[in-house]
Amino acid sequence: MNKNAKSPTSFPALVQAYFGDYLTQQRALSPQTIATYRDGFVLFLEFAEERLGKAPAVMALADVTPELIMAFLDHLERQRHNSVRSRNARLAALRSFLKFAGHRDVASLQVIERALGVPVKRFERPMFGYLTREEVLAVIGEAGDSWLSQRDHALFLLMYNTGARVSEIIGVKVGDVVLDASAACVHLHGKGRKQRSVPLWHATVKTLRAWLRANPELTAEAPLLPNRNGRAMTRANVTLRLILAVQHATETQPALAKRKISPHTIRHTTAMHLLQAGVDISVIALWLGHESPVTTHHYVEADLAMKERALARLHEPNSKVLRYRPPDSLLNFLRTL
Repeated sequence: MNKNAKSPTSFPALVQAYFGDYLTQQRALSPQTIATYRDGFVLFLEFAEERLGKAPAVMALADVTPELIMAFLDHLERQRHNSVRSRNARLAALRSFLKFAGHRDVASLQVIERALGVPVKRFERPMFGYLTREEVLAVIGEAGDSWLSQRDHALFLLMYNTGARVSEIIGVKVGDVVLDASAACVHLHGKGRKQRSVPLWHATVKTLRAWLRANPELTAEAPLLPNRNGRAMTRANVTLRLILAVQHATETQPALAKRKISPHTIRHTTAMHLLQAGVDISVIALWLGHESPVTTHHYVEADLAMKERALARLHEPNSKVLRYRPPDSLLNFLRTL
């Protein structure tokens, strides 16, 4: 026996190294992403313990079989009623760990390769829901006399202007906003700690200036649009305020009462309106902070009006193609040349 042979790393040690060093130090992922991976792993280990009768501390990589992973994914869909998208996200976390483990435990490569063979599940991507210009303006409304009304008006106007994710909007601090007339913009902190700057309309600049004048106590590090306690708004808080704004908007836009509007609907609305205004899709991808323009192409799929305009340029199969016939006077002119 070779005394210098290195014993394989234990499964618990691999998990600890993956979360404690690889994700945080080497990949430098955001705390939100790490928390999502952690939650998925906790669910998997709890399922494996019940299924295998083994505590997570005594599990081995050899226990992570395709059969166990498939059973776990089926459990997520059937017992926990997770969507296919959520199921695939949990699988992505497991696959990320297995790829990491393959570099640390070469002896288990065959086991890992089998486990990595579990495929993601295909699903029908729902059509994007978005608002018309009249509908979104009704939701934004006017800034009233109350503090809440002024904040909500600024909140929804900024969301529509930037197309930001709700997590990005609630993370905006006063110091992230530049209100100079020549270069007005807001710095957004997106997924994976990516940052981007989005220009602001004059209307947005005017609204934010009025908001900051009315709230001089807000420092550069304070949330731009805080809750009543001065802390950053939560996702649930934004969703609730949007529901109330939509209810109020139904007075002038009754069709909104039949629709489900979420903060992400505002983001879709910005993207669709940019697309319909003729903005290049690569620019929209940068505007929204999409990692790949492929994601932005889904807005083209959703825009029925754009498809109808393209179809109008084609002649129907049973239609007669009309040719241009110049007036007689022009024909006469040409014949005399």
